[in-house]
Amino acid sequence: MNTRHLPVFLQALLGSLRDLAPILLVITFFQLAVIGQPLPNLLDMLLGTLFVVIGLTLFVQGLELGLFPIGSSMAHAFARKGSLFWMLAFAFALGFGTTVAEPALIAVAEEAAEVAAEGGMIEDDPDAMSRYARGLRYTVALSVGLAIALGVLRIIRGWAVHYLIVGGYIGVIVMTLFAPREIIGIAYDSGGVTTSTITVPLVTAPGVGLASSIKGRNPMVDGFGLIAFVSLTPMIFVMGYGMLIS
Repeated sequence: MNTRHLPVFLQALLGSLRDLAPILLVITFFQLAVIGQPLPNLLDMLLGTLFVVIGLTLFVQGLELGLFPIGSSMAHAFARKGSLFWMLAFAFALGFGTTVAEPALIAVAEEAAEVAAEGGMIEDDPDAMSRYARGLRYTVALSVGLAIALGVLRIIRGWAVHYLIVGGYIGVIVMTLFAPREIIGIAYDSGGVTTSTITVPLVTAPGVGLASSIKGRNPMVDGFGLIAFVSLTPMIFVMGYGMLIS
């Protein structure tokens, strides 16, 4: 189908529907062919799918129009300013702020607090659960802020990313041997939930923009890799957090 002459938003809608089509086909196939039952609440599911398509389209358009350009332009501006302190401060604040607002992390922290209360790790009352979830969120946010600052410093200094990543995962393995068993799974999941809808676009754009602004840096080689730090450091910090509260 030729979509060149369609309005831009309609093209984006069709693109989102195309991206979601494999998921819808898998669900439909297993529901009808394997489970052998009709789809429950078909009208609600169709309406929900429509909302997902519209929401995904608006989200992607928002990234392209707002978040990516502003992240890249701010990285260019800080590179021209030439202040290492303010560049690292911006990187830390960006990582900390986006992670605190990350919906996936909020959900995981609340679920972890409930499980911790049921398992007897903390008191089974709303205040204790709220403190635990808040502490977990801020621990992860702190780790992500430091990770992005380290990633920005890597771009500026030209350090090879694989040495830092290998060293970091060696640290994860060592800490796994000493961390409380109850916190290890949460720590590993915390590394995944930080690389979600808000954090990834806001982190990727400044990294690519900064690498494009520094002479001798290749955006493809040096601009990417920040997300690897973002997914690595929460595992270390959360296991450390578990050691402290236990």
